[in-house]
Amino acid sequence: MAGTIYLAAALAFVICLAAYPFYIRFSKRLRFGQQIRLDGPQKHLEKAGTPTMGGIVFLVAFLITSVIFLPRDPLSWAALIVIFAVALLGFADDFQKVVKHRSLGLRARHKILGHLVFSFIFYLVLLHFGHATAVMIPFSAMQVEIGHFYLLLIFFMVTGASNSVNLTDGIDGLAAGTAILSLLAFLIIASLQGQHGAAYLCASLIGACTGFLIYNIHPARVFMGDVGSLSLGAALALVAVLLKTELLLVVIGGVFVLEAISVILQVAFFRLTGKRIFLMSPLHHHFEIKGWSEWSVVTGFWMTGLCFALLGLLGYAFAA
Repeated sequence: MAGTIYLAAALAFVICLAAYPFYIRFSKRLRFGQQIRLDGPQKHLEKAGTPTMGGIVFLVAFLITSVIFLPRDPLSWAALIVIFAVALLGFADDFQKVVKHRSLGLRARHKILGHLVFSFIFYLVLLHFGHATAVMIPFSAMQVEIGHFYLLLIFFMVTGASNSVNLTDGIDGLAAGTAILSLLAFLIIASLQGQHGAAYLCASLIGACTGFLIYNIHPARVFMGDVGSLSLGAALALVAVLLKTELLLVVIGGVFVLEAISVILQVAFFRLTGKRIFLMSPLHHHFEIKGWSEWSVVTGFWMTGLCFALLGLLGYAFAA
């Protein structure tokens, strides 16, 4: 299995490496450029017009590789379908903002409804194939049976992870690099469990994201857009479900959790007091405004992501 795992990752990587120059030229010709927030760090204004919606390319590479290598595991194929269903939500959001020039994009309630429908369908598939609804408690041998509340857990995982990765995608290379580290941790767990379907999903996405990262590293030549960030978050959540490491997602994806918490705290504190905790949220912008270089922020967050991934593996080892 190990050899074909590497082959799957390599194929996805090569497809992205070859396809992105064509996509970047195509996007520039059609003026599918990124819109930059005026209230954000001023140095980001120079990124206006950079081709976006680049997640389309790494998703295509991910799909091609999955079709070739993914075993006949119905749950893995169901996860793949849900990942692309969430990608369609992201594409609709990007289309509204980039093509229709509607700055708000897709309404939040439409995204939430989409996540709920997709989570419910995935939940039904899980039940049909006898997927356990007990949840492992990290760093212990305990499991808690939650029954039909498992549907709510899946919904919160998919919605939370999608939006957290989306919030993290604010600096060149940050979201993609951090996601690769999280996926590597889940790949190790999938290999230990002998879950070939989940392992191939992780490997294919790692290869695709690495190929994207070549063009997204500072200074970025392409951004992933919501089509990439929302589907990437959904993939992390669904793989965690397949591996029965639901709560470990909070640990392994710790950087994404911190980014989301920073936004929640900032908004709540401002509404209560009229003051801000951070200079700007999400958290990575706080460090930028403090004077950190973009590369320093990214590498610092990557190292933090690596620590969270290793901590998650430690939590799994204690539970196993």
